[in-house]
Amino acid sequence: MFQKIPAQALSETVARQLLEKIDEGAFPRGGKLPTELVLAQEFGVSRTVVREAIARLRHEGVVEPRQGSGVFVTGQAGIKPLRIDYAEVSSPDAVLQIVELRRAIEAEVAAQAAKRRSDEDIAAIESALARIGQDVAAGGDGVRADVAFHQALAQATRNPYFIKTLDFLAQYLEAATAITRGNEARYEDFSRQVREEHEAIVAAIRAGDEMAARNAAQTHMFNAARRLSQGQQD
Repeated sequence: MFQKIPAQALSETVARQLLEKIDEGAFPRGGKLPTELVLAQEFGVSRTVVREAIARLRHEGVVEPRQGSGVFVTGQAGIKPLRIDYAEVSSPDAVLQIVELRRAIEAEVAAQAAKRRSDEDIAAIESALARIGQDVAAGGDGVRADVAFHQALAQATRNPYFIKTLDFLAQYLEAATAITRGNEARYEDFSRQVREEHEAIVAAIRAGDEMAARNAAQTHMFNAARRLSQGQQD
């Protein structure tokens, strides 16, 4: 039933093939998966690899273990989880694509943050912004602080889906931001631009100006793509 794969292959390969079989209906919702031993023999891998693959699918809500009965396909298995190949995010082209995705999301995040932010949110956003400068001044790249700053903006929207989406993207944004920040670090003017763009977003949110916040966030993302392209060319 399954395509044989090398024993050293990652559990992600097993998880992907299992998910494909579930999508095809080979294992219907509520149906039971074969045992670890059977799957290990089918795939030609160790039971440990199969166990890790099952754990991935369980984390995504595709399957669920039942004590003493085995592993079953859940009722929500037809809902496909968003997947991004982490290895691809480190390439320059992928970084630009992530920036494009961020531009669409961050613009609305900033606008809604301006509309709904509280005094506590403003304090958290300003604190996150300050940490970027502190990290860079201490010799760091400010990458994690930059990601935390944008997450603070999402928190101010009061929209759980903005928060969840940026939390999901954060694991990939760190790699993407590291490349853009690496380019920016070679140019003092780049660093100044980034700082001023962040400050413009915060100022608009503090003023409760939705349009200005949206425009400031879009400008920041457009310029991030421009700086990245310029850094690659140089």
